[in-house]
Amino acid sequence: MFRMRNLALCGLLLSGWHIAQAADEKPLAAQKYQDFDRYVLALSWQTGFCQSMHDRKRDEPQECSTQKEQDDKRAYLTAHGLWPGLPKSIAARGVDERRWMRFGCATRPIPNMPMASPARKCAAAETGLSLESAARLSEVMPGAGGDSCLERYEYAKHGVCFGFDPDAYFGTLVRLNSEIKQSSLGAFLAAHYGETIRRADFDNALAKAYGNGSVKAVKLTCNGNPAYLTEMQVSLNAADINAPLSPASFAPQPHPGNCGKQFVLDEAGY
Repeated sequence: MFRMRNLALCGLLLSGWHIAQAADEKPLAAQKYQDFDRYVLALSWQTGFCQSMHDRKRDEPQECSTQKEQDDKRAYLTAHGLWPGLPKSIAARGVDERRWMRFGCATRPIPNMPMASPARKCAAAETGLSLESAARLSEVMPGAGGDSCLERYEYAKHGVCFGFDPDAYFGTLVRLNSEIKQSSLGAFLAAHYGETIRRADFDNALAKAYGNGSVKAVKLTCNGNPAYLTEMQVSLNAADINAPLSPASFAPQPHPGNCGKQFVLDEAGY
């Protein structure tokens, strides 16, 4: 569950992750279907995600019902998933990008694995994460474990058919989330928590962190009227996934999302 007790602990997690990573993080490498060229890093603006569940009268996840104010507002930029792009060998069997992103490892004719249900995430198989990796993941993925089991669903849909080592898969997700939080983009989001921001200012903060080319790599999803941010999808070059984020990491994607010229960085609570 996502509970950082204070600013000092949050700072320790953010600044200390790279030290731990250098010592024990495994590189992420696909053992099957290696012929894909990008990943999508999916991050949630957690307060907005919870607000959208409330507004749409969906079943409220436990992590939303227990959500509290955090000292460091960067903590609300949480990990959702890391989605490999469509492998060429699967595309050659008549699968398009839309179908791949919808079904992932359950896509037919291949990989043709059991489908993970978003309504029954805990029915998916255990991931095999080590206790240490699970603890790290729970600090940045509010839906991990507990009654939500988001990590099981994400691995079953986007990881298992590639033969990813689960510690490497989720360790990479945690590292990327931490790097963005520590960037000038993370600082911008924290500074404007609870405010209405312009997409142009968001893009400027992103460009300051990773160069102008990164702007076209980010898709933003908003809900509500006025619109509030719920998710950020970042397109990354697969060849650079094990390197620290840099301008070379980002791959353009065709759609900037639906957030428009301005949107709200929603606060905790309804």
